[in-house]
Amino acid sequence: MPAARLPHHVAIVMDGNGRWAQKRWLPRVAGHKQGVEALRRVVKASVERGLSVLSVFAFSSENWSRPAEEVSGLMDLLVMALSREVPSLEKSGVRLHFPGDRTGLSPRVVQGLEAAERATAHNDTLILNVCFNYGGRWDVVQAARRLVQQGIEISEETLSGATALAHVGDPDLLIRTGGELRISNFLLWQGAYSELVFTDCLWPDFDAAELDRALAEYARRERRFGQTSEQRAVVDTESAGVGQRHA
Repeated sequence: MPAARLPHHVAIVMDGNGRWAQKRWLPRVAGHKQGVEALRRVVKASVERGLSVLSVFAFSSENWSRPAEEVSGLMDLLVMALSREVPSLEKSGVRLHFPGDRTGLSPRVVQGLEAAERATAHNDTLILNVCFNYGGRWDVVQAARRLVQQGIEISEETLSGATALAHVGDPDLLIRTGGELRISNFLLWQGAYSELVFTDCLWPDFDAAELDRALAEYARRERRFGQTSEQRAVVDTESAGVGQRHA
């Protein structure tokens, strides 16, 4: 696929781990473990395809209401995955961020997140945002609260700059696996103009081929951002001219 047709930032709601496990008469945490393997495949494919940013919904602020044993298993899985995956991610040029509310997390989990961010802070091949204990409404509220505390007037620009994902641009493509047709409180502010792709594929089965199908669907879309096709054609032509002059 031509680089010009690739999204800069892909976001994924990784849904279907529990159902994947139940179909196999396995405990739900087994589905989450397999989901980590799927994420490893997708990160590798994202690097190979030249994506700049990958943001995934790993644990929502609503997931605390799930059975205690599942939540505990998810926390243990996160700590284990960090210790196992960070060295290889660091070598691959992946920079880790963990957007989300850390006030409710255990010291062990918080220390793991901070250590992973420090270990990969120098990388620039791919930014991987693992949104953990994150919610879109929480993000908007905390951003607005931060601006009020700093005495900064709230505008679209200042609010965007105060969100948990202010270090990256808005997602161009948002994928949800698992067959559900909603975004479930993920990147509500940032996803205002994202192209949405829904797939029945359960997250543990998601792979490079599934990613390519979503990228191909994105490439077929026309993104107008409220303008007409003719207006966007002019903008795209001008942008291409600027790029050529700077090349």
